[in-house]
Amino acid sequence: MLWTYWVGIGSLFAALAVACGAFGAHALKSKLSAADLDIWNTAAQYQMTHAIALVMVGLVSTRISGLPMKISGISFVLGILFFSGSLYTLVLSGHRVLGAITPIGGVGFIVGWLALAWAMFTV
Repeated sequence: MLWTYWVGIGSLFAALAVACGAFGAHALKSKLSAADLDIWNTAAQYQMTHAIALVMVGLVSTRISGLPMKISGISFVLGILFFSGSLYTLVLSGHRVLGAITPIGGVGFIVGWLALAWAMFTV
């Protein structure tokens, strides 16, 4: 029943994306530069997009299982943690060097989508 975990994790990430978006819009708006607020919003947007993708992976996994679906789910989780996580941390800490981690998350997103396509084309 791995699919329930993907739906559950995706739902938690989605809730967190809403909370982070609201936190940025209300609590951080007056404290951040426009550029940093834009970075924060990008992190929340990508987190929400890929949280929904994780829910989709879970739902598709009820019909199609196998290695590509596992790779897809794991890649989306790692993508959220590295991409959005590094951007949130960068904005809150001011340590710009954390931006070097962000592309790792982007690669995770790409791998997740490619693995999902692999699963769909090999059914």
